[in-house]
Amino acid sequence: MPTDCIAHWRTVWISDVHLGNKSSKAEALLEFLRENDLETLYVVGDLIDISELKRRIYWPQEHNDVIQKLLRKGRKGAEIIYIPGNHDEFVGGYLGTYGSITVQKNAIHTTVDGRRILVFHGHELDAVVVHNLGWLVHIGDIGYTLLIRCTGAVNAVRRLMGLGNWSLSAYVKGSVKNVLNFIGDFEKAAVRYSQAYAVDGVVCGHIHSATARKIGTVDYYNTGDWVESCTALVEDFDGSIKLIRNADFSERAPNAKVERERAR
Repeated sequence: MPTDCIAHWRTVWISDVHLGNKSSKAEALLEFLRENDLETLYVVGDLIDISELKRRIYWPQEHNDVIQKLLRKGRKGAEIIYIPGNHDEFVGGYLGTYGSITVQKNAIHTTVDGRRILVFHGHELDAVVVHNLGWLVHIGDIGYTLLIRCTGAVNAVRRLMGLGNWSLSAYVKGSVKNVLNFIGDFEKAAVRYSQAYAVDGVVCGHIHSATARKIGTVDYYNTGDWVESCTALVEDFDGSIKLIRNADFSERAPNAKVERERAR
């Protein structure tokens, strides 16, 4: 790929890739990693879906390629900071630095313009906010996976009809009152959690709901996921942080649109 086609960023944040899960859009992430160069990469939890792998072994070549691509970026000089989530929490037993990769519980990132940003996965807030999900708590990951699989079946039919993709799980997350309340409560809890660290902003993942917005005086960023939204946060060399979003990254056409949102 010509170097003039590659975007260069000071920092990139990704989370919730869920390698080992059939719903993971590993090919989309590979494409993103090929098209974007970076100095520092934060993997903000749930890179590997150990919960799913315990149920059944699923590890296609594309998932192995993602690991190899991340390691290759490290060998080429990128600093990689791995923050374990709830699906890959076993990594938390190996805190420390291993070559270009540092595994730590959370991190404080300082932007070019001097803002301090707390980075953590977000499952730490579950005990505070999950009660607002009501019955949705009990279907948990199984229910979410079922919605993803139903989305795949629906989109197969839509493609036969010449229609674009549509996400059932995204529709549910955007329409069900309890889910909307949960997302709002999670965002507020993340901001409260960050106050103990005296920071200007917070980056997290976990809830698969990508956004970049200000809550009070705090910049709140959620990386989204690589199961549906295929989103990442990037910091430019002026310190601005943007959300790169493409809902159809996994079936990307040459003219596919990449939407970038600025939150400052």
